[in-house]
Parts: sequence; C-alpha cells; structure tokens
Amino acid sequence: MTPIRRQTVFAGLDQPQAWPPTRGTARPSRLDGELDALPGVGVTIKRKLAKLGLATIRDVLEHAPFRYVEPGAIRDLFGETDEVAIDVTVKRVTKRRARKVTIVEAVVFDGTGQISAAWFNQPWVFDQLGEGTRVRLVGTLRRGAFAVRSHEVDPPPAGRVPIYPAGEEVAPKLLRRLVASALPLAANALDPLPAELRQRERLPLRRDALTALHQPHAEHDAETARQRLAFEELLLLQVGIARRAVERERTLAPSLGEAGELIERYRKALPFALTPYQEQAVRELDADLGRTVPMQRLLQGDVGSGKTVVALYALLRAVENGRQGALMAPTETLAEQHFLTVEPLCTALGVTCALLTSASKKRERDLAVHADVVVGTHALIQEGVELRDLAVAVVDEQHRFGVEQRKALTQGRAPHVLHMTATPIPRTLALTVYGDLAVSEIAKPPASRKPIVTRWITEDRASEAYTRLTALLAEGRQAYVVCPLVEASETSLARAAEEEAERLRRAELCDFRVGCLHGRLKADERRATMARFKARELDVLVATTVIEVGVDVPNATVMIVQEADRFGLAQLHQLRGRVGRGGEQSYCLLVSRGRDELSETAIKRLEALVATTDGFELAEVDLDLRGGGQLFGSRQSGLSDLRFAHIRDDRPLLERARDAARQLADAPGPLAAEVDALFGSVDLQA
Repeated sequence: MTPIRRQTVFAGLDQPQAWPPTRGTARPSRLDGELDALPGVGVTIKRKLAKLGLATIRDVLEHAPFRYVEPGAIRDLFGETDEVAIDVTVKRVTKRRARKVTIVEAVVFDGTGQISAAWFNQPWVFDQLGEGTRVRLVGTLRRGAFAVRSHEVDPPPAGRVPIYPAGEEVAPKLLRRLVASALPLAANALDPLPAELRQRERLPLRRDALTALHQPHAEHDAETARQRLAFEELLLLQVGIARRAVERERTLAPSLGEAGELIERYRKALPFALTPYQEQAVRELDADLGRTVPMQRLLQGDVGSGKTVVALYALLRAVENGRQGALMAPTETLAEQHFLTVEPLCTALGVTCALLTSASKKRERDLAVHADVVVGTHALIQEGVELRDLAVAVVDEQHRFGVEQRKALTQGRAPHVLHMTATPIPRTLALTVYGDLAVSEIAKPPASRKPIVTRWITEDRASEAYTRLTALLAEGRQAYVVCPLVEASETSLARAAEEEAERLRRAELCDFRVGCLHGRLKADERRATMARFKARELDVLVATTVIEVGVDVPNATVMIVQEADRFGLAQLHQLRGRVGRGGEQSYCLLVSRGRDELSETAIKRLEALVATTDGFELAEVDLDLRGGGQLFGSRQSGLSDLRFAHIRDDRPLLERARDAARQLADAPGPLAAEVDALFGSVDLQA
C-alpha cells in the first residue's frame, strides 16, 4: 500500500486564513455593520441614533445601561414602592378626560393578582393596548394604582430591566429592542485579553460579559460584567501609555545640567519669593531637565497660582545652556498676555524674547525664530517656521490643541516638554489618562491673595449686582461683565457682548467708561482694548470667554457673569480667576435664569461655585456631574470615551490594569491589534 503523503492531505493548514469560516466561527467585522442591518431601523431612526453616538452594532452592544429596574409581581406590591417592572396581560382598557388631562387606565393581571395601571397625557397608549395584550410596565405604586413611567408591548423575556442613556428622540424602550436584536451578534466579539490573564483575573469572555451586561440573571451579574469590560477598557489605555513610555526612554534629549547664574539672577529679579508649591515644582523640573530622557511633565495649578513663573524658569534653563525655549498658547489673546508677562523679565535678564502669531508679519517671524524665548500660538508650528535650537517647550492649556498640533511642536526634535493647565485635572483622572506623565501641582495661590467671594442670583435681581458694582467702581476698582455670545442671534436668548456693552453705557454704567472685547476683533484692536483696561483708561470690560485664561489685571476686583447657567463648571471657574489677582477683596456674581427653569445639573454647578474656590475640589465635582464619560474632552485625541469604567469608583480596577499593562506593553496578538486600532500613532502625552 502506498503511504499517504502528509503534506498532501494537510496542504494549506499552515495558512488557515485561506479556509472559509465555519458556521461557528466569530466574524468580528459583523459588529462594524451599520444599524439598518437590525430589524425596524430605517433612515429616520438611524439618524436619531447617530445623535447618541450609535452608528454600528458594536456601538449598540457597548451602550451600557446606567441602571436596572428590578422585576416584581403584583401580589408583592403594597404601600408606595420604588420603581419596579411587572410583566402583565391587559384585561380591559379605558380612556377619559379629567381637568384637561387625558388619563388612560388599564386593568392588568400577571397570574399573582390584578391592578389598575394609569398613563397621564399619553392618549395614544389607548390604541396600543387591547384585551390580551402582553406588556411590560415600569413604574411605581401610588395610592393603590400603578403609575406607569414607561411600557413595552410584547417585550422579550428578561429579569432586571435595563435603563439606557437615551435622548429626546430615542426612547429607552427602543434601545432595549435594538440591544435585544443585536445581542445574538455578540458571539462575534473577539476577546483581546490573553487567556492567561483572563484566568488569573478570573474574567469571563467579552461576549459573555456583553450578554450579562444587558440581560443579567442575578443582581450581581451586571456589575461583574461591567467590571470585566471596564478592566479591558482601562488595560488598553494603560498598555497604550506604557508603549509611549518605552518609546520615550529610547529617545535622547539634551541634558541641561544644574541651574546656573542666569537662574540666580532670575530669582533675584522677581518681586516676590516663590511659594513652597512653586519651589517643589522647580525641584521636580530640575530633576527632569538634568536627564537625557525627554521630560514629559504636567504642571497643573489653580487660576492665579503662579504657573507662568515656573514655566519661565524652565524656558530660561534652556537659554542658559545656549539653547532655545518656546511657549505655545491656544489663542492670540493668551499668547499676547504671556508675552506681556515674560518679556519685561527676559529683557531685564538680557534674554531676547519674541511674539509669533498668525498676525505676525514675515520680517517679525524671521526674527522671532532666532529669539532665546519664543511665545506664540499654533503659528509656531506652521510650515516655513523653523525654530533655531529648541530644548524646552511649554504647551499652555494643552487640552485645547489638537493632537497633530501638539506633536508638530516637537517633530524631528527631542525637547523637554512641560504641559501647563489652569483647569485642574482630578487626581483620579490624572492617574488614568496621564499614567506615564509626571504631574506637578501648585495646589495653592500666594498667601497674600484673598478667596474670591462668589454669589449666585437670578436675573430678576440683576439690578442688585449693578448697584454693588457701581459702588466698587466709584472706589476706583475695575470690573468684567461676561456674556455668552459675540453678537445677537435670533435662535438664542443669550445676550451679545456688543449689545450688552452698548446697553450698559446707556443704563446702569452711564457714568463709567465701558469697553468691549471678543474674539472677532482684529488683533490690534484687541491688544489696544486690553492695554487701555490695564492702564485704567476703562472701568468695565464687557467680554466673551476670550478672557477665560491668561488675562491679568490686579485692579479688576469684580466680575458679573451673565446667564451663568450656560457655562460649564470648569469654564466658570476659569472666568472667576480673572479677578482676585491683587491684594484687594474680589467678588464674582453669577446671574442665571430662575431656579425653576434650570436643570438639576446646572443648579449643582452654580451651588458648587458658591461653595468653594478650590479648583481641584471643583474638578472632582465636575467629574461627578459629567460621570467621567467624556474622559478625553473633545474627540480630537483620537481616543474613544470610556463606556464602562467609572473613574471615581474603579480605582482598584485601574491599579490592576496598570500592573497587567507593564507586562503586556510589547505583547503581540489581539490585544496589540486592539491597542493599535484605538490609539494608532497618537501621542498620549502630546
């Protein structure tokens, strides 16, 4: 008998990708299919779902419920209940009018008893229900009747009922139906976690976790599933950060040695002594600048805490080594303010300093790139701008730059980089996002500065704010009045800065000099207006958020923020930081719509601002109010928002993910592919 040649029988087995997939093979690409592949999703619903960030089947499967309603039985309902879900059958249904309210009532039973259920001002429900209709009711027992909050006809069998983040155009029950349709496709989800790691951490497969997240059988199932998915999410983030750390360790930067004579003269030239927090930041900078590994440090401090003094210290460390320093700011206004602050000090030290913005003429640009210290906007990284010998780069308000803009500043070089922000990042968040980025904090402003007194009033009491303002102006103080928009819009009730300035000149502030500042003014006009305000030639500056950061006028002691409920918490805190920069007591008055017109979140924001002036404390409050979902702010970073991890509550999970990531930074396989897909070439520390 002729022996069978093995290589003939098994030909092609060394190339499994050439074989067609079997019926049981996972097809991850199916999860990237658009939502019109699901039953009942047409063009209109697809468009509405897109507004919630749901475009693919994967998006729907990863749209996590934020709470669950426990299932119940009619016989167990008595007194007044928390929200509960009951699966019932309709016995009879009626509709009636009472005091201009339409009430639909249905008698329903579930095998354990019967009860009356009521819907208010939802007349269409009557047409959906009929004798024998199966329906799931979610609501509460009140005065012996079941007050329905939501209902679902012919629902899929389930235990706890998931409640999803929804929108005005997308009801939670629609999301439940979509998830139920998509769940069978969860079997196509590839698990990026190595089997050894899953076993060590006792984690279920991704597909099983997704199913348990949406259809938990027991109370603990949903939380176990969420934690497993959150662990994966945090692990991918930490592996990406660990990779960047490895890359940075392989890069050489100039060692700037120890501080020398120029730094000694700089300290003596300052009209004040550095605070203990500033001194600590300087020590940390010196340690980084003495190494040949490029510094990547985040300097965060509250408004008015003295970050610019520390930033200039870093820039001068480059200059005293015969190199160049650059400070990049996100707006021309902020760049101009930084220049006005650092240029006099540089000149006194014999250090050349130049401003480079998009408004700079060619000759000014040609000269600026050779200065010892260059202050500028994104114009610093425009084509044709070649800095002489960059050794230290400071990026101010770095979260307001796009990733590519931040990378371009260091492209082809290996400078030490100091990221600077006056928007304090919660410590829990800093550990998550900036896992390999050293963080320095200037936790408190100079002791001479008094806390800003903050008050919140509704617009019907706005006249009180201006009465107080005019009294302080009469004493020689200056003030800001902040408006949300530049010019009037038919679609918005927000006051426009230009209109408000004109109104104030005619009305409450007719005896004072009122100027107007906004981003649409030409650079020369903007500078002239700010110069007049600093020189006390203007008493009041009506402005948009162009003054949010960087503006420093010690004599300005009052700020009135119109329609304060339209601003975010961090933005309001930044605006408030424009006053309180001298030794005098300063005030911030927040004016909003009536309390009954505000959302609960808006009320909490305004109450938090009145309660504290501590930016770090407010950052934690802001994180709680936003839920930590928008981890990376705008999507310019190229990273997805966290869908499963809760930054404040998942600290132990994060620590486990960080430990695991150190061993997996260079590991090949599905995990590496997932990290590549999420992060690509994004510089996490840019």
